[in-house]
Amino acid sequence: MQILEDTGRGPLEMAVADTLAEATGRERRVDPVLPGTGGPAGNAALTAWTAMVLLVVSFAEGLTLFNVRGLISWHVALGALLVPPALLKTASTGWRMVRYYVGSPPYQVAGPPPLLLRLLGPLVVVSTLGLLGSGVLLVLLGPDSSYRSAVSILGFRLDWVGVHKGFFVVWFGVMTLHVLGRILPALRITVTSVGGTTPVPGAWTRWLLLAATLASAAALAVALVRADGSWVRFQPLFFGEDG
Repeated sequence: MQILEDTGRGPLEMAVADTLAEATGRERRVDPVLPGTGGPAGNAALTAWTAMVLLVVSFAEGLTLFNVRGLISWHVALGALLVPPALLKTASTGWRMVRYYVGSPPYQVAGPPPLLLRLLGPLVVVSTLGLLGSGVLLVLLGPDSSYRSAVSILGFRLDWVGVHKGFFVVWFGVMTLHVLGRILPALRITVTSVGGTTPVPGAWTRWLLLAATLASAAALAVALVRADGSWVRFQPLFFGEDG
């Protein structure tokens, strides 16, 4: 309360200011470096590198939306490539959250993200996993089953294709905000730290984990592309006309 009186700003204004300060690099969280895994600094590095992989592949996936009909195999392959890294990033951020809330001293020192990003986090996770999961389901079901009703809301029929589209709309909105809030801190940890004089312990473990994630992503992409033959032959694709 004293802080609010001194600054003359309300809670919402302070939350926005804190988010902007971290997003623009004017303020930085200090991640303690521990032996072995690297502690919070190692966790931040793993999360940031995984996020950069997701950003690049997501951009490529977005390009296929301009011609899903002709690029359906690429759309499926790139979507599959996103699944394991998305799970890894969810696990790494979840681990950091758990360590903070159980009172681990190094993670307490590092502190949580700004309030607005914390509130946005669950939406990012749910929409990402929902989008990718529904996409995998569409490939496995095929077009015939995908266009059958999944649920009915207020009398409106919603099939699995509609579910996938709905997750995409939500994901695009929350992910845009998430990227704007986290891109500069992620670049600082990854690109601008290459060749730095203070390496964080556990780098080999993180690189091996990321390599294993990418290998599993490639295997999943191959498997789903082989299974998407029915969509290749189907004309009204889920981002085209429905009839």
